[in-house]
Amino acid sequence: MQLTFASYNIHKAVGLDRRRDPERIIAVLRELDADVIALQEADRRVGQRASVIPRALLDDTSWTAVPVAKRRRSLGWHGNALLVRRSMTCLAAGALELPTLEPRGAAMAELSLNGARMRVIGMHLDLSGFRRRDQIRAILHRLERENGDLPTVMMGDFNQWGIRTGAMDEFDGGWQMLAPGASYPARRPIARLDRIIASPDCRVVAGGVHHSSLAAQASDHLPVWATLKVPK
Repeated sequence: MQLTFASYNIHKAVGLDRRRDPERIIAVLRELDADVIALQEADRRVGQRASVIPRALLDDTSWTAVPVAKRRRSLGWHGNALLVRRSMTCLAAGALELPTLEPRGAAMAELSLNGARMRVIGMHLDLSGFRRRDQIRAILHRLERENGDLPTVMMGDFNQWGIRTGAMDEFDGGWQMLAPGASYPARRPIARLDRIIASPDCRVVAGGVHHSSLAAQASDHLPVWATLKVPK
């Protein structure tokens, strides 16, 4: 089963022109046309943590939001949201607390499509290398307690400059670390902060950074994507 996964830090839908434009974000997502999308900074940080993308806009797309929000007006958990094709069934979903001094979390879902099951996790890790390491360890420990046989894809803004150094060395045991290309800052990207991590049973078909005139304006990050063959 071949699926495309994407990760996109949407910067609360505020583009480089300093305008909050959720419809522009939706347009970039349509360009991506991925099957599973992890969004970061999808909710406001203050007040009721309302989603920056009105749910009515999502109703007109081919995706639905995985139910991980703990607040009525939020789309995700600490800004981490997961969008999946409407043809997919969400078997389970949850919000993960991550160790940190500031609010951080991850969103996790177990999905089914045509009888095949998989797990996806979206995250936005800390600026501090020490805390990033603790957060990755916390996620991996959670996976150890879950069904370890499920194909798993982790995506997000890792805030990590080195591709395989620093906290990334926590992904041993065959995890495939994909840093598809420079995605930050959007106008002249030099850093590979946005990553996709796949379990050993997935096969990487292709991957890259989504460059378009719209994406270069919609957020301070460009989206990254990877097409994977997921075992049934």
